[in-house]
Amino acid sequence: MRRPASTTRTTGLVGALFLVLALLAGCTSEQTGTPGGSGGGDSGQQEAAPKAKLAASPANDAADVPPGDPLKISVTDGAIDSVEVLSPDGKAVKGAVAADKLSWASSEVFGYGKKYTYTAAATGSDGKKVELKGGFTTLKPAKTPRATINPADNATVGVGMPISVKFPEGKVTDKAAVEKALSVETSKPVDGAWAWLNDQQVDWRPKEYWPAGTKVTVTAKLYGLAYGGGAYGKADLSTAFTIGRNQVVKVNTPDHKMNVYRDGQLTASYPSSNGKDADPDLNTPNGTLIVMQKDPIGDFSNPRYGYTNVKKKWAVRISNHGEFIHENEENRANIGKANTSHGCVNLLEPDAKAYFDSALIGDPVEITGSKANMPTSSDVFDWLIPWSQWQKMSALR
Repeated sequence: MRRPASTTRTTGLVGALFLVLALLAGCTSEQTGTPGGSGGGDSGQQEAAPKAKLAASPANDAADVPPGDPLKISVTDGAIDSVEVLSPDGKAVKGAVAADKLSWASSEVFGYGKKYTYTAAATGSDGKKVELKGGFTTLKPAKTPRATINPADNATVGVGMPISVKFPEGKVTDKAAVEKALSVETSKPVDGAWAWLNDQQVDWRPKEYWPAGTKVTVTAKLYGLAYGGGAYGKADLSTAFTIGRNQVVKVNTPDHKMNVYRDGQLTASYPSSNGKDADPDLNTPNGTLIVMQKDPIGDFSNPRYGYTNVKKKWAVRISNHGEFIHENEENRANIGKANTSHGCVNLLEPDAKAYFDSALIGDPVEITGSKANMPTSSDVFDWLIPWSQWQKMSALR
């Protein structure tokens, strides 16, 4: 009689337990359901990371960055939206996003010893935004030697004038880097090249004389450039000048005359007395020189040869070896007849004045017929070097 009662209680407990389990199962289905699905989702699933990745060069916290190196921001799996780079005083650094929007690069040189900060934003191919922030510090050079450039702005010079970039305060070790920073633009086609004359001077000259009337612009992007040995460029340099008319002086010393040519045509011939033929040390040496300097009155004192306080008119310097074209009325008896000077080209005063007035700095002076050749010790000896040798003097050969 008791077994039925016992059976009923068991059945009730099992039914109650089944109901509890059913309710619990109903709560778990709502928490793990996924939108648009019927359950079965992973409650531990996380949102996918953005696809786009931004990178900077130099990297964040980089130190001793050369000021001439541009900042580059790049993105993968996305497109750059914006980049802002600020100097220590809050000024924006110029730069531009590439047409494909995959990169940005600065377009101005940074300052020495300064910290710059950047913020870049991009949108990934998945539509998600990403951002990159950072900064870097530029180097502080041990020394920043100055440089010079010649000819000067707005000058009009002769057809033999070289371009000269000098570094008077120290030697250049990385000549190739410096030469790559130099450019010459001409209004007419001109074949020319740079050549290092020494560790502190690099010149550019044309293969042949400049075409008359050529406009020339020279740019030297030296600021922030490593010269080697811990030295960096102090400033950029530039100059724009014009090549004047074609005038060439020719002196064949045994002829005792100086001929002046314009555009290849003889326009003047002046009797002259040149350097003493018998003494090579006193010859007017062979070679192509250029007009370097003009003085209405020149001082020709030379205690070595026993004369002091000697002034001559219409002095045109053609080398730093000691050669000039100038008036010498005291030598009138020999002008046009004998070579008796100590190396200069002596002219009568009216002829010296006429030539002086016609000459431009950079005009070629071609001397032949002497026993001695001009040494390459003058400040300007560019035309004494054969073109094939000149080309080999480039650091980029």
